[in-house]
Amino acid sequence: MIIKFYELKKKNLRNNNFFLLYGNNSGLIEETLNKTIKPLSADNILTYDENEIIKNSENFIEDISNKSFFDKEKLIIVKRATDKILKITEEIVTKEIEDVILVLVSGILEKKSKLRTFFEKEKNTMCIPFYEDNQQSLNLLVQNFLKQKKITLSQQNINLILERCRGDRINLYNELDKIESFLISKKSVDTEEILKLTNLSENISFNELIDNALAKNQKKTLYILNENNFAPEDSVLILRLFSGRLKRLHKIQSQVKIKNSIEDAISGYRPPIFWKDKDILKKQIKIWSYEQIEDLIHKINNVELLIKKNPSISTNIVTNFLLEQSS
Repeated sequence: MIIKFYELKKKNLRNNNFFLLYGNNSGLIEETLNKTIKPLSADNILTYDENEIIKNSENFIEDISNKSFFDKEKLIIVKRATDKILKITEEIVTKEIEDVILVLVSGILEKKSKLRTFFEKEKNTMCIPFYEDNQQSLNLLVQNFLKQKKITLSQQNINLILERCRGDRINLYNELDKIESFLISKKSVDTEEILKLTNLSENISFNELIDNALAKNQKKTLYILNENNFAPEDSVLILRLFSGRLKRLHKIQSQVKIKNSIEDAISGYRPPIFWKDKDILKKQIKIWSYEQIEDLIHKINNVELLIKKNPSISTNIVTNFLLEQSS
């Protein structure tokens, strides 16, 4: 059956074990997976790519059908699902295997898609389309975020952020996260600072610099420093973005302790981690312990104070700090 995204909260999802999430709003799909679907069976989540299952379809069905006394309910997520997986899906749905929740995640599926048609017509399945966000939905997302974090921004600056995130929900979450980090030691942010913070092309260099420093890749860190002529006024921004990265790392590391799984800790983080950032983030998690991150957060505050006292050498201070962390 077809379910609208906003109807999910009103539904008792326990009455359905088969879900198809499809559409071009990957950010909202990821958010729904983490907030709504995964809590249905948080202890035993298995994630596959469609190709993995198709190559071993018989073993896959046998594995999920076999149940021992000690088995917990399984939540199976299949990414990049297409019509190729229809036959396997039909078999699983028909068998009504106990304690198995199957979630297929796909991009755009046309009306002629057999997989989409199957989920739309079956009574015990849920077919949920995720369409692109519009200006109104993204504006509401920003307003809720600002209210929750007790941050005040003018509508003009909110519109500026929305414009620069290019209608992408994941980009928007990342930009809001930067602004929150920037306001750790400030009470307000002006238009010029927002322009600087949300300059996606410049921040690619900033974020790449910070990520490589935290990944102990000194050669790459030094290369980025040499290739980019960072201005003295960039120093505080780099430190605050660094602080934001540390804050994220700190939260994820705390979840690793609880879940005993780096993958689960990363997939459960909000806002969602962009897939291209996951590999270097995993490396950082393995390098920095929870306690070391706390020490570094304290250290970065001292470095920022040092910069404010010595603005003429701020670039040297930040450069030395980054190279020290990357060694």
